[in-house]
Amino acid sequence: MDAIELSCADCGAKACCNADGPLPPFCTTTALEPGELEEALALSNQPENQAVLRSAAQVEYEGYCKMTRVEEIMAFARRMGFHKLGIATCVGLLKESHALARILRANGFQVYAVACKAGRVDKSAVGIDEACKAVGVNMCNPILQARHLNRLGTELNIVVGLCVGHDSMFYKYAEGLTTTLIAKDRVTGHNPAAVLYNLDSYYKRLLTPPSSGET
Repeated sequence: MDAIELSCADCGAKACCNADGPLPPFCTTTALEPGELEEALALSNQPENQAVLRSAAQVEYEGYCKMTRVEEIMAFARRMGFHKLGIATCVGLLKESHALARILRANGFQVYAVACKAGRVDKSAVGIDEACKAVGVNMCNPILQARHLNRLGTELNIVVGLCVGHDSMFYKYAEGLTTTLIAKDRVTGHNPAAVLYNLDSYYKRLLTPPSSGET
């Protein structure tokens, strides 16, 4: 087994949250490449990025432990001056997306939603294994979702339950800013953090790597 290289996931000090004080010997802050921090700050201070960071920080400050994520998304959109919002949804979460659209419209936003199966394309069209049709004949089409919302000019997109990997493709091709409201996890009722909170009990099996040939 390769030696474990310690990083932020192994830190319990959170010393980077303080203005001063000792940092762990493996702290990322002290392991940055020369110029890495300065480059990130230069990008952060570009006007379009600074506007996002300032708005996000203000929403965090005003809504800390007060606002739901839905409320935070709306507050962020308002601060950014966004009016046209896109919803990239899984067809399995259309009920949730309908509720979200109701809320957004009631608060004055223009809403465009695109489901993952839009286009109604057979999975074989992109070389997906025939066995995968057991859970649905038609492919998920995140690139189409992204490009359609791009064409409609959405300023902020909201991901609702796209599959792992499909969400990655949506983020890759979306031109507007994108945030996630629901991360799909059918086993935990779309609460993937439940696995992390129960790692030493219900989900202890995840600490044992699969044997050869298993996924």
